[in-house]
Amino acid sequence: MLIRNYRKFKFNFSILWLCQIVASTSWIASVFVYGSFTLGDYLQLIAASSWTVSNIISFFKVEPIS
Repeated sequence: MLIRNYRKFKFNFSILWLCQIVASTSWIASVFVYGSFTLGDYLQLIAASSWTVSNIISFFKVEPIS
């Protein structure tokens, strides 16, 4: 017997998620607006980019179908 493991994607949209995505992308934009690219600015850019990617990944929630 062939058993298939189907997964269902559920979008995880909420006001909290929207506020976090606005905050993280604003943080990225501020690094470029400020215009000084020292080591601290690169670290800020890495932190903001990681936060944004985490928010985007959390938007897609995978639930197994039973």
